[in-house]
Amino acid sequence: MGTQGLSVSAKARTTGKEIAADPIALEVAWSRLTAIADEAATTLARTSFSPVVRESNDFSCVVFDRAGNAIAENTIGIPSFNMTMSRTLAHFLRWRPAEAWRPGDVACTNDPWMTSGHLPDMTVIAPVFRDAQLLGWAGSIAHQADIGGTLWAADTRSVFEEGIRIPPTLLIDQGRPVALLLDVLRANLRMPDQVVGDLMAQVSAGATAGLRLVELADELDIEGFDAISEEICARSEAAMRRAVAAIPDGTYTAEHEMDGWPDEPIVLRVAVTVDGDALVVDYDGTTPEVTRALNVVMNYTEAYTCYPLKCALDPETPRTEGSYRCIEVRAPEGTILNPRHPAPVNARQLVGHCLSTTIYKALAPVLPGQVIAESGSAPTLRAVVSGPRDDDRRFTSILFINGGMGARPTLDGLAATCFPSNVICGAMEIIEATAPLRVWRKELIPDSGGAGRFRGGLGQVVDLELLAPGDCTLSLFVEHVERPPQGLDGGGPGSPSEVTLNGSADGVVLKGQNAFRSGDRLTIRYPGGGGHGDPRERDRAAVRADVQAGLVTEAAAHEVYGL
Repeated sequence: MGTQGLSVSAKARTTGKEIAADPIALEVAWSRLTAIADEAATTLARTSFSPVVRESNDFSCVVFDRAGNAIAENTIGIPSFNMTMSRTLAHFLRWRPAEAWRPGDVACTNDPWMTSGHLPDMTVIAPVFRDAQLLGWAGSIAHQADIGGTLWAADTRSVFEEGIRIPPTLLIDQGRPVALLLDVLRANLRMPDQVVGDLMAQVSAGATAGLRLVELADELDIEGFDAISEEICARSEAAMRRAVAAIPDGTYTAEHEMDGWPDEPIVLRVAVTVDGDALVVDYDGTTPEVTRALNVVMNYTEAYTCYPLKCALDPETPRTEGSYRCIEVRAPEGTILNPRHPAPVNARQLVGHCLSTTIYKALAPVLPGQVIAESGSAPTLRAVVSGPRDDDRRFTSILFINGGMGARPTLDGLAATCFPSNVICGAMEIIEATAPLRVWRKELIPDSGGAGRFRGGLGQVVDLELLAPGDCTLSLFVEHVERPPQGLDGGGPGSPSEVTLNGSADGVVLKGQNAFRSGDRLTIRYPGGGGHGDPRERDRAAVRADVQAGLVTEAAAHEVYGL
């Protein structure tokens, strides 16, 4: 059955309730909505100016109904972006009620407490009108190459240092760009062309989504998507509630100690309480907010609590607003997971990504076949290089390179793969083409995946040289140096992180900014994922295949796996 048949049979429909009541028609409409979000994402990627969006996938696109409920996300959007966008839209509607919006309006904000947790992420929202009637909303978030202030870094002491903060503001007013806002942005940015270019790419993505939503409404001859949205969200909610109901009632606890700062240790504590088809995730007892930029706003805490639960409990049902209605997330105000303004939040991913590890540790005893071991990219290890080119223009290059994913209960972890985020590592040739950097080596590290019945994903080593003529700044976001990713059910740990500058780790600031001079060589060893199960129970043929492929050394095959 194709969508052409759906269009013909739907010609007499006016409310969409008939489609919502027909499982086949609903599935086709649902798939079409997802395809619209995917087309918007393609528009954003292909019209963007920066490698951050174009190469590394650090963005998301979402489609909403009239009330602001998320009904479709692009397929490989960033999890924290997808979930926080509906919260941001709610802030927009408090700032400007739905009846005040006009065709051609586009608004933006990067307020961390309203959006996805730090200033580089810009949210762009646009209403979708059909015959002067509001049909829905299209939104996107993209990580900007620069947002002013200090360089993207983990050692800031206040959000005011971290860049320019844009409250909910019109970017496009009835089709006309707001020149004052663009002038203010350009005056505060190191790379104004890239940032403004990416913002306009987000506007284009929203326009694409809006056009396709109107086309779909015309094709189905419906007044709006409200009835379809209600049914889609109800089905997503029911699927998640069934998955939660399968967990035995009770409270499951865990804690996760991070490398943190020498003078500010960080411990995440969680209690997951299951009661029928609902659960509460409570982070009471977690470390208070810290003086550096590892604090995580509540939106981000909710997003990276709900997403790993969705992955473990209900991975097949497409995510909508209904997917998370049975989950309540609590974090006391003033803790590192719910900081007060103006706490520094620039590096919130270093803590936020570790929520998946903490939750899985708590639920592993009751979900032994559904949770993965700790990932080397939980949190992601990031390096940002910024400085002058030969012609004195500024450059900023963000290395979106990943460690290994934790082993799964029935499969090996994926090598050099990001989880719980899904940022993509762009081509090294693009890094060399867009910044004065030379990549000398990028290769998987043998034995870096934690040993187990199923092996953790391998980490990788990257070796690069700075070619810029003048002094630059290297900003690092590094975890898992002292505490490598742990295995589950007897699995071994993955390899730790290691960063050296000109062959030495002495004096390297792992969570903060470093001097980086022409000719300096930076080597980063990205951690491997933890293993799952007893290594001695690993299939012998799999061990031999790993040795032949160079993933496991002969010594480890004999000493660890007992080959």
